[in-house]
Amino acid sequence: MTTEREVWLKADGSVGDWEARKRRITAGLEAGVDWVLVDDTDVAKVRELGAVNIAAFRTAGDVDVITDAESGDDEGDEIESDGGHAEPDAYVVGKDGEGDGTIDFPTDFSGSADLSTIRRGNASGGYVRILGKEYEKLAEEVASVADYTIVVGEDWTIIPLENLIARIGGDTTLIAGVETAEDARTAFETLEHGSDAVLLDSDDPGEIRDTVDARDAADREKLDMGWAEVTAIEQTGSADRVCIDTGSLLDHDEGMLIGSMARGLVFVHAETAESPYVASRPFRVNAGAVHAYVRTPGGGTKYLSELKSGDEVQVVDTDGNTREVIVGRAKIEKRPMFRIELAIEDDEGEDRVETLLQNAETIKVHTREGRKAVTELEPGDELLLYHEDKARHFGEAIEESIIEK
Repeated sequence: MTTEREVWLKADGSVGDWEARKRRITAGLEAGVDWVLVDDTDVAKVRELGAVNIAAFRTAGDVDVITDAESGDDEGDEIESDGGHAEPDAYVVGKDGEGDGTIDFPTDFSGSADLSTIRRGNASGGYVRILGKEYEKLAEEVASVADYTIVVGEDWTIIPLENLIARIGGDTTLIAGVETAEDARTAFETLEHGSDAVLLDSDDPGEIRDTVDARDAADREKLDMGWAEVTAIEQTGSADRVCIDTGSLLDHDEGMLIGSMARGLVFVHAETAESPYVASRPFRVNAGAVHAYVRTPGGGTKYLSELKSGDEVQVVDTDGNTREVIVGRAKIEKRPMFRIELAIEDDEGEDRVETLLQNAETIKVHTREGRKAVTELEPGDELLLYHEDKARHFGEAIEESIIEK
């Protein structure tokens, strides 16, 4: 199964002629889909359109496999690919076969042509339309041997996706057929885990983009943000300060988590606010001194001094919603700094953390009253931060006692 959600785009012959399929695939490439599912005769043409994973319906070899399966022979040579066809990243069986009801399958599955094709290594995925309870069982059998299991429900309110998610587990990448982004969100949220991927059947570029957005939202971490009281703030002289200039425009309530101690990272606003002294820089977070940590996707951290163009960092909003952005550049300059000391009260008692931020009115943190310039902070103010009772070793959280002061 996949560790991150994926969007597959259906673009086989059922979509229309090649020009119709090409328009759909191009829209998918521009939106950022992970896979396209096509007929095997289109693989070479799709390769020319751009970089994307390609799955292809296995059609040419199905008849041979059915013949072997009916004779009870599950052993044999792999089907040779047509030398005129480019190879896909994965072959899928089930179209015009047992999976979509074109061919009947045996009730005990011992002579199933689709399953035999997968077992013999001639396909790594299975496609099943859930036409009834027996097709749910077929999907379960496919999932036991295939890397990818595509299930398309005729009516998910009658044959719920929950059944398949609960029964199939994590042995395969479960891909649910959908027609809208809203359906995709439901599939990703079904039960605690949801489906691993969706197969979108839509020509609408907006629907394709929204489905990719639903994928990204499903993978994003939600942080339990808290508050810490400012106990001291003092000028410390100059230090090497890092501005993180990202390749994205940040919203007014977004910023990054920065701190001298990884267990307590202060929310620092992006430079989205206008100032009498300087224009807004909505792609930038003035993050602090080179020694400080910044939180990265997946719960890791990096030193600000390590950041370079192309790295990923985590952006968070004031509600704890996160997303990933790419660093365009890290800009290091010597600037006067404040040291901000904070006290955190939790179930374990009191913890104290701190950070260094530039002494400038354009650097904003978030208080109970809203955003506030660091130059206006006073003892007693409460700042938004993310706190966890873990030490860090090379950016990874560990269960170890480490003293930072």
